[in-house]
Amino acid sequence: MGSQTLPRIVITAGDPAGIGPDIVADALDRDYAAAIAVLGDPGVIADRARQIGKAVTVSECDRGEFLPHRPGNIRVTPVSVSSPVSAGRLDPANAAAVIATIDTATDLCLAGDADAMVTAPVHKAVINDAGIAFRGHTEWIAERVGNALPVMMLAGPKLRVCLATTHLPLSAVPGAINAELLSRILEIMDRDIGRLYGIGRPRIGVLGLNPHAGEGGYLGREEIEIITPTLESLRSEGMCLTGPLPADTAFTPGVLDELDAVLAMYHDQGLPVIKHQGFGDVVNVTLGLPLIRTSVDHGTALELAGTGEASADSMVAAIELAIAFARNAAPANQAGQ
Repeated sequence: MGSQTLPRIVITAGDPAGIGPDIVADALDRDYAAAIAVLGDPGVIADRARQIGKAVTVSECDRGEFLPHRPGNIRVTPVSVSSPVSAGRLDPANAAAVIATIDTATDLCLAGDADAMVTAPVHKAVINDAGIAFRGHTEWIAERVGNALPVMMLAGPKLRVCLATTHLPLSAVPGAINAELLSRILEIMDRDIGRLYGIGRPRIGVLGLNPHAGEGGYLGREEIEIITPTLESLRSEGMCLTGPLPADTAFTPGVLDELDAVLAMYHDQGLPVIKHQGFGDVVNVTLGLPLIRTSVDHGTALELAGTGEASADSMVAAIELAIAFARNAAPANQAGQ
């Protein structure tokens, strides 16, 4: 955090037609021990705040200018939209502004001018409709920082779940699971969960790919041929790994009590469990990057934009977790790790 006594948090406002401006206005009407700046269109955020009945003050600030946050005072570095915004109505003309907020937040973190970034939801399809090849925040940021291997983690108050594969068809998952990928992901989890949460040696549970973790080879051989040898090799290097675990019993209290995080092999093996446990309190964290990035656990919810019905709980949780991470990881951030 350099000479700053407060973590510097930069927040992207997301797609202006979605609930991003709503939840930013709502979340920043609260107190945080941080210096916070938002990237977005000040007029859109102010208009949306009025629509949802939030009596906040929106003022402009320069890029990289952070002052201690005061509830109800939203400081915005302008990234102007190109087309008038109507809540709930997507417009490809504004996609470039959305991307610019992500790029600027990333650059501020890489330069050491911000300690963490928090992202509001964007709409992938409308960005692609604008001619921008965009698969999601995670992949876009990873490419911008130099093709890092990003690891998606959803973190709740009692459970943390990472994914070995993310947005793949189920038929493509077995072919994507290999020893090199698992080793790199587990090394990232061991390093980043330990650093961000202040855990000396994270206890990581690794799920099997197949039902009953392969049932000794009768229900699949990935556990025998890939997962188990990889875990044994990493254990010999000092990692605290449990598994491969059958996914249908891994999320029971007796097992989770002994773990700090779980690695699922594919998207719908792990995420439904944590979202059922605490949707709205869960935060999307990207591990494996040379910066701290947290995000909400939901999408743009166009039907809720401007109605005042969108919950800011996940945004609040994402901001609070980014602040905690920035404090825990300050020495590593200063070293550019």
